[in-house]
Amino acid sequence: MHLDLQPTLENPAVLLKPLKPEDFEALYLTASDPKIWEQHPNKDRWQRDVFLKFFQGAMESNGAFLIIDKATGGIAGSTRFYDYNETEKSILIGYTFYAVKFWGTGLNPAVKKLMINYIFPFVDKVHFHIGATNFRSQIAIQRLGAVKIGEETVAYYGELPKLNFVYEIVKPS
Repeated sequence: MHLDLQPTLENPAVLLKPLKPEDFEALYLTASDPKIWEQHPNKDRWQRDVFLKFFQGAMESNGAFLIIDKATGGIAGSTRFYDYNETEKSILIGYTFYAVKFWGTGLNPAVKKLMINYIFPFVDKVHFHIGATNFRSQIAIQRLGAVKIGEETVAYYGELPKLNFVYEIVKPS
């Protein structure tokens, strides 16, 4: 089996499409709300120039997705696979954000489960970097069964290093 870090994935709630350069303007419309970034490690990503760096990192990752809410057809946000480690059989899921109107709707668990179910044939562990002050995401990932395994200073693409908590979900035996 060949690992494709950017397939099209879908379930009844959500469609994950490989992020393309032409998606920038539409995704930035979603990302330009400062409230989205209040608890994220990099709170200024709502600014166009800062988001452009974020988007460039997403494009270079070759694992980023545009999240489409199937009920409305609207862009809900973005997420990605990154740092695949074939030797350790692990990968990270992150850089995830959603428009405020999708918070608490069940879309995030639907996205994470879709990604985890897709990736588990290739890896044994999925890790998540979550900002130390991003309490909303910490609670959400724990609800999916992730366990905090450490703390790490992470330098996101083109941004200053920030403290993140590392969470892990292990493939069931």
